[in-house]
Amino acid sequence: MSLPDPAVLIPAIARELQAHLKAKNIDNPRFVGIHTGGVWVANALLKELKTEAPLGILNVSFYRDDFSRTGLHPQVRPSELPFEIEDQHLVLIDDVQMSGRTIRAALNELFDYGRPASVTLVCLLDLNARELPIRPDIVGATLSLEQNQRVKLTGPEPLAIQLQTIDNL
Repeated sequence: MSLPDPAVLIPAIARELQAHLKAKNIDNPRFVGIHTGGVWVANALLKELKTEAPLGILNVSFYRDDFSRTGLHPQVRPSELPFEIEDQHLVLIDDVQMSGRTIRAALNELFDYGRPASVTLVCLLDLNARELPIRPDIVGATLSLEQNQRVKLTGPEPLAIQLQTIDNL
């Protein structure tokens, strides 16, 4: 399987996001990346957009619905949102959209900070493996993987996508 190159996807996402924001009359969006890969993608996207807008960082570990089963990673850091959420137009950025559970957790956390005017979801990859009815507004590429395959984003410089095979499935 040929994997897409983030260096090609990021400029395309940037163009599509600019058109989306213009169509919605959103002038000053607030950008929020989901730790870790979403932050890497967000930084690359902000660089491509040539903006120095502050970047919020969400760590959704405490908001995941599998928290009680998987426990907490020892290096969990708190979220950092250097701006108000209330009545703001947010661009929520993640690396890989799979089941929708990470995005659900991110939305729950964001709403604990306030009620945004809107949330635009941007994902580098969509794996079409939904368990929840959550779809990105803007996506770099859509992949269909075998049941024993996963993708991993490495970075932050350069961003690269790796295909992994899980043997014990």
